[in-house]
Amino acid sequence: MAGVQEYKCPACGGALKFDSTAQKLHCPYCDNEFEVSALSSFEEQLQDEKPDQMDWDVSAGSEWEEHEEQQLRTYVCNSCGGEIMADENTAATSCPFCGNPVVLTERVSGQLRPDYVIPFKLNKEAAKEAYRRHLKGKILLPKKFQDENHIDEIKGVYVPYWLFDADVDASFRYSGTKESVWETGDYIYTRTSFYSIVRQGRVGFTHIPIDGSSSIADDLMEAIEPFDFSDAVDFQTAYLAGYLADKYDVGLKESYPRATERIKKSTADMFRNTVHGYMNLNEASGSMQLQDGDAKYALYPVWLLATTWKDQHFLFAMNGQTGKMVGDLPADSRKFWSWELLLTVGIGLLAFLIIRFFV
Repeated sequence: MAGVQEYKCPACGGALKFDSTAQKLHCPYCDNEFEVSALSSFEEQLQDEKPDQMDWDVSAGSEWEEHEEQQLRTYVCNSCGGEIMADENTAATSCPFCGNPVVLTERVSGQLRPDYVIPFKLNKEAAKEAYRRHLKGKILLPKKFQDENHIDEIKGVYVPYWLFDADVDASFRYSGTKESVWETGDYIYTRTSFYSIVRQGRVGFTHIPIDGSSSIADDLMEAIEPFDFSDAVDFQTAYLAGYLADKYDVGLKESYPRATERIKKSTADMFRNTVHGYMNLNEASGSMQLQDGDAKYALYPVWLLATTWKDQHFLFAMNGQTGKMVGDLPADSRKFWSWELLLTVGIGLLAFLIIRFFV
């Protein structure tokens, strides 16, 4: 004998029971009732839902040509382990990540050649000015940090990025409620209606950037986005003249999870923002299928500024195309507690005045 299908309540997830008097399915947990035809259609929707399919199988970059390998050298920092590339005329330099000297190791080998590069648009002076603007207006910044602090290192560095393209077929189902309230005599009635909202469609993504270097924090690199890919050109070693290039140490396949995470979050946010007018809106289920995945390898321009304060190392990054500057700053503990005390006194005074004149 075939088993009886069990229906779940769309509102609370509890098992529904058929009410022979009302000729409806009744939930004994939240006391809601549903038409049988409506629940049948709802169950059909659930059976059509697919699991996520976000597999990548792409390649990026190309092999270096022999004359290009001869023009480039690799340097390694014995302090932080950072590896950079520079043209053959760079005899010695310092690490753009920690400021310590780096030493020449060998010619470029075992690395892919970038597909694209966005050339630097802003020079070193623009980076210094952006740094000075970044310090202004920071009320908790120690005064001596501005007066005495100096930039230990400022380097123009091409940061490696994996750029992901993909189309995503997505389907989301949300549960939401609407309430109507009316008054009759001495009674106020509230009716809550439960809805199942479905959104389906395709979203296209191009050039989703994933930092290919572990030497720089991902949140720092993501904070200086976006880069305008319309300025990208086919890679040539001539663009590296006078600059450094960070060697990628996070491979293409290792970047799949981060690319997938960014695409899934963006897709979910876009679909969620199309649903309006409901109370208690929740995502009941969702599925995404990645289509036509592709990837490229590119170098993006970044100015890195290293400073020290009380033996602490601070790293700032500026988008070498747009000028956007980010980086953490030290805080003066005395200023912090002064502002905390002032805020506490202000709140206390405001509370006293409210009680004194309004209560």
